[in-house]
Amino acid sequence: MSPPDSLCLDFANTLSWRTSGKPEEKLGSYADFVKWGRTARIVSAREARAMLEAASTSKGVMKRAISLRETIYRTFAACAAGGRALPSDLAILNETVREAMGHLQLVADAKRFVWRWPANHDAARRILWTVARSAGELLTSDHLGAVRECAGAGCGWLFLDLSRNRSRRWCAMSDCGNREKARRHYQRVRQAQASRHD
Repeated sequence: MSPPDSLCLDFANTLSWRTSGKPEEKLGSYADFVKWGRTARIVSAREARAMLEAASTSKGVMKRAISLRETIYRTFAACAAGGRALPSDLAILNETVREAMGHLQLVADAKRFVWRWPANHDAARRILWTVARSAGELLTSDHLGAVRECAGAGCGWLFLDLSRNRSRRWCAMSDCGNREKARRHYQRVRQAQASRHD
């Protein structure tokens, strides 16, 4: 069984250094949200331009986006830690999934059928619908047990561990993994120096 996409985890990771004293917000503005939707290939360049031009509803969209993101983070972080999702978080997620699934349509595409949102719907809502659907698919998949939270100090990023022995600990070895290796090396050097002075 192929793994579901981890788009919902990518969305949760738009708050970097979440568990540190200084988290970094990647969705600081409506423009950042639109850019994320474009990078995630949820909306087209034309739709992104239209979203930015009609930004009068951006405040409400951003409130919903941050609420959904934090709901997704808490839900998957709880699962990664072997716990259970909060009923209030499931209620928020279910509300968005219900709205999303009510607009999804089967469309003939070349030689097969695919699920699509109607093109005439608000692109901002479609970003949230796509993220919520991704969360629902991952939560109900056999790969839920592969969701991990980065063990790097202060990171808090979520990822899908598809390594052979399911032993991955870092969001990226080139980032948190190397930082942790450097920290441990520094501690060993300090301990060795301290023991020489004793």
